[in-house]
Amino acid sequence: MIQNRSVPPASVIPELAYDDVVEASEWLCKAFGFRQRLRIGSHRVQLVFGDGALIVIERKKTEGDRSDALTHAVLVRVDDADRHHEQAVRAGARILQPPTDFPYGERQYNAEDLGGHHWTFSESIA
Repeated sequence: MIQNRSVPPASVIPELAYDDVVEASEWLCKAFGFRQRLRIGSHRVQLVFGDGALIVIERKKTEGDRSDALTHAVLVRVDDADRHHEQAVRAGARILQPPTDFPYGERQYNAEDLGGHHWTFSESIA
């Protein structure tokens, strides 16, 4: 595969649509620890987290839009779920499930961002 320097090197790159791309990308950096990689105008921003990537795109309004339906979830691996959770709470994230230990060896919490997108942040504990 040819590597395009303008695209993050991750194999899978979710694109999440928001009404205000700039506001959303800044909030994701502040609340969840992403870092801006590339901004293209006010309609597209590439974010990175470790070796992962995310592209924030402009939400397009269409006839019969089902924007209230949950159509995805994004899982992000973190070093410390509790510390990350505290950062998200301080930034105003809506917490759907507090940090919880699971029998499959992960400590996870779930949050909703300002665009209604659901996130799972996961720390390996076993």
